Amino acid sequence: MLSELLLTEIVRLGTEKNLPLHRRLYEALRGAILDGKLGSGDRLPSSRELSQDLGLSRNTVVAAINQLSVEGYLICRIGSGTYVNDTVPKPVTRRRLARISQIARLSRRGLALSTVYCATQLEVQPFTSGIADFSAFPVALWQRLQNKHWRMTYPEMLDYSHMGGYAPLRRAVADYLRVFRSVPVDADQVIITSGTQQSLELCAQLLADHGDTVWMEDPAYWGAVKAFMATGLKIHAVPVDDQGIAPKAADETALPKLIYVTPSHQYPTGAVMSLSRRHQLLDIARRHGAWVLEDDYDSEFRFTGPPLSSLAGLDKDQRVLYLGSFSKVLYPGLKLGYLVIPRKLGDPFKQAHYDLNRPGQMPLQAALAEFIEMGHFASALRRARQSYAERRRTLLAALKPCLGSSAHISGAEQGLHLCLHLPNTVNDQALASRVGELGMIVRPLSAYCLERKDIKGLVIGYGYAPLDDIARYGPLLAQTISSYLARSEKTPKR
Repeated sequence: MLSELLLTEIVRLGTEKNLPLHRRLYEALRGAILDGKLGSGDRLPSSRELSQDLGLSRNTVVAAINQLSVEGYLICRIGSGTYVNDTVPKPVTRRRLARISQIARLSRRGLALSTVYCATQLEVQPFTSGIADFSAFPVALWQRLQNKHWRMTYPEMLDYSHMGGYAPLRRAVADYLRVFRSVPVDADQVIITSGTQQSLELCAQLLADHGDTVWMEDPAYWGAVKAFMATGLKIHAVPVDDQGIAPKAADETALPKLIYVTPSHQYPTGAVMSLSRRHQLLDIARRHGAWVLEDDYDSEFRFTGPPLSSLAGLDKDQRVLYLGSFSKVLYPGLKLGYLVIPRKLGDPFKQAHYDLNRPGQMPLQAALAEFIEMGHFASALRRARQSYAERRRTLLAALKPCLGSSAHISGAEQGLHLCLHLPNTVNDQALASRVGELGMIVRPLSAYCLERKDIKGLVIGYGYAPLDDIARYGPLLAQTISSYLARSEKTPKR
């Protein structure tokens, strides 16, 4: 029985280590999870049952469970119970590190890639649990287009693509970017990739050498962190303010080879890079011979104010590579994106992309090209904007009661998530865990930081949450935040 196992460990830890009771229970439960005695998806007894079985106070049990929830070992589901998390990777402990090294024989880089900045811990998902909502996507139409191109596929459509992708799709992307994002581009500059991650990896592999420096926004997009770690680059963190990345003179002592930014809707703060900051960044790139990787994340969804020109549209020196994907308008599993490169880089990028990635999926690319050419993409984008705008309004209205001197929102003008900033004294990881216990998923802002210790908050996604769930759970989220802030203010500072 679990209680007997835990009691044995609690006694052993009390003999070997001078630990408080809640810490001994925490260590015993964590050990059971790491050793597989508690498997993924296993349900724990309630805190009341554990308290009775172990002869411990309920506060002791709750403290241990809360800590394990914060660290991602457990997940609490409202009305259901507490379970061993089957999606969040476990932090690397010495015991687990030894097991991984012995069984998988991963390299140091492999260990870091599999345990640091894990997507399941940081990816912005709906703040209510459940499946993603893709109700606005025309599934039946999309299926007809795919079936059509499979029926009429020529043999060469089943082979690899050595020209950077299906030509009509590259033309459609170029036309779209020229009109809607003011990017001066022709089809020969467009490479179709499997998404933003592959685009980032290709840029890092071709434009930088092992040990070169890449500037990154702090807090940072976890996917870019992983891509640059995998290619052996040295990350230099540059803080973000309300105008986007904010480089100082001291930052320029770390000479950048690459500068990665999300200027349209900074991930995760949501800040929109100002025009003056965009010109400053392009000037830095020109002076240092650096390449700017512009991830135009969430640029399709701007709800208030005029859109700002892309960095690629302002670039006069051909120093900017522009990255985008179709996942937010269509669906994530599509796994198609695009990379716009300066003309002088066209041939080497296409050759390397072919050699490294063996790109294909030509019938899928053909279906997407026709989807765009027939106006369905523009229609899907309009429907998505309307749907997301309504969800955004509902969430902002629900969060209003918890805003004030202690909490404010950034990033609500654009995109599919917003950032709720909290006082630096707040434990945002504990607050995110508390929200999780009530059946909602939010992310602590501090978890995205590379070096910064001065910002706390919650990253709240609403793009995949059904409107009814936002209306239902939004007030509960606001109440939970307000209650937590009130308790934090009453807690004596040490």
